[in-house]
Amino acid sequence: MRHSTVIRTGLSALLLVGAWSTAGFAPATAAPAAPSAPSAEAPASGGLLTALQKDLGLTKEQATARLAAEKTATAVDTKAQRVAGSSYAGSWFDPAGGTLTVALAGDEKAAAVRATGAAVRLVRHSERQLDAAKKRIDKLTAPAGVSSWQVDPRTNQVVVNVVAERKDDNDVRAFVAKALKTGPVTVAETAEAPRTTAAGTVGGDPYYTGNVRCSIGFSVYGGFVTAGHCGGTGAAVYGWDRSYIGNFQGSTFPGNDYAWVNVGSGWWTVPVVLGWGTVSDQLVRGSNEAPVGASICRSGSTTHWRCGVIQGKNITVNYSQGAVYAMTGTSVCVEGGDSGGSYISGDQAQGITSGGSGNCTSGGQSFYQPINPVLSRYGLTLHTA
Repeated sequence: MRHSTVIRTGLSALLLVGAWSTAGFAPATAAPAAPSAPSAEAPASGGLLTALQKDLGLTKEQATARLAAEKTATAVDTKAQRVAGSSYAGSWFDPAGGTLTVALAGDEKAAAVRATGAAVRLVRHSERQLDAAKKRIDKLTAPAGVSSWQVDPRTNQVVVNVVAERKDDNDVRAFVAKALKTGPVTVAETAEAPRTTAAGTVGGDPYYTGNVRCSIGFSVYGGFVTAGHCGGTGAAVYGWDRSYIGNFQGSTFPGNDYAWVNVGSGWWTVPVVLGWGTVSDQLVRGSNEAPVGASICRSGSTTHWRCGVIQGKNITVNYSQGAVYAMTGTSVCVEGGDSGGSYISGDQAQGITSGGSGNCTSGGQSFYQPINPVLSRYGLTLHTA
């Protein structure tokens, strides 16, 4: 495979970076000799700063400061959760002040949590109590007019989101009535219901299975992870050039929305997320979970590189195919074919594109399956730089 062809298509999500990125990388029927190791690239590369400026309306200086503050907040969040123990009630990042706030049910651990560098807000319900209420709602059968429900640490409530034009439907009203009895629950309205974002085949895109096109997520040793709704266990997977990659080794949807594909036949894996020319291809160095409020970017085969913020965690998304649990919501737009793609914060892998509402012209919301539970479920190891 000539490098000029690779640059023209640019449609493999398994790209090399640093010294390799000038020529690009795409699957071939036989693997070439191993190139030299890539050079390290800081998360705050010029391309990433440009993307954050465009999608979040920041200046270069604001974007640089935000990335630095978010990296600190992610580290503080891990320590604060450990210190807070059972009184932990969630956390969120404040981009205006560059601070992490940790909610606590009771003030016994407040001083210890403040000592980690976090601000503290005292609330009534612990995360465990909110999660318990949400799990009771998860056992209900939701109608199409209910789009999602989630634990919201800022309000210390479980928020049930209903489609505005369906809020007065009898089945929606009945569901809400049952949900309100499960614990601290409030109701909000959304413009439309979420949907998964697989797409029919279009020539020159990352991978195909049957008549579905999806996007590669993150490389793991032996393969890559992607969305479960893109294909069932055993389904064959083909790359952008229609050459055989491997098969779905495990796949779950609904309930969860994750899968993994083994890689062989001349394909191989690298710890990179494709920047699509908007940013430099991004090295993946780990999978530390970013807090609510942090900026996040997504790479997908249809709408390429897009950025936004993390809006909520532990969300149950009610697709037409069934509910999917423990998702993370963002302000990043998605469209058909982006399913399975990568969400990354700085150089840390966050999750796999599942679906959303709206589009990348008028704007929208999206949901991703967090990466760490996927790795744990299948016993996979993230390929990191």
